[in-house]
Amino acid sequence: MATFVLVHGAWHGGWCWRRVADRLRAGGHTVFTPTLSGVGERSHQLSGSINLSTHITDVVNVLKWEGLTDVVLCGHSYGGMVITGAADAAAERVRSLVYLDAFLPQDGERVLDFFPPEALGGLMAGTGSLGGYALPPVSAERFQVNAAGREWVDRLCTPQPLATFLEAISLTGAHERITERTYIYAEGWAPSGFTPIYERLKADPGWTVHSVPCGHDVMVDMPEELARLLVAAI
Repeated sequence: MATFVLVHGAWHGGWCWRRVADRLRAGGHTVFTPTLSGVGERSHQLSGSINLSTHITDVVNVLKWEGLTDVVLCGHSYGGMVITGAADAAAERVRSLVYLDAFLPQDGERVLDFFPPEALGGLMAGTGSLGGYALPPVSAERFQVNAAGREWVDRLCTPQPLATFLEAISLTGAHERITERTYIYAEGWAPSGFTPIYERLKADPGWTVHSVPCGHDVMVDMPEELARLLVAAI
């Protein structure tokens, strides 16, 4: 049996993994679904001081305080930034990395670097109403979540600390020692900023690459298939 640490994306929380975690636990696996600082049930902590480093530390501390080793570490969307930083800081604890329709950063990159200039205005709209230090949630419809799941996702998503998108990631390269690497691409929504990553990794023999026919929130739309792919990454 394996240990999974599943890291959510922007605006979400550990709640979004519920359907996948239930399936993995039913199979005898151990599953952690931490909620990052300032969002979800920790949204009362929201402040301008929460950045990418904060979220990386959130995950590293789960690995350390729970005494976890040989972990399958999965990150969805923005969570790809977080698991890259966490794996770099605690590579000895991680067995396999899974990027779920996620950013795959190089040293010195930040989330905003992945957005075309014409999209930044729309992304930043609404920060003023949140004190200038948070981004309003993107709708479930925009991420093409299935109709039955949209109310659940929209009800539980919360503002994202802006500094998590502004801070550049700092990597030593230690994460590159983790050779078990999987990328799962959601092909059912467009336009997707993750298409170039998927196309590049398909030709890379160092990666196992899958595509699934659903919207961006794969854990909501296809939990059974996602659980199967996570187990395959062991």
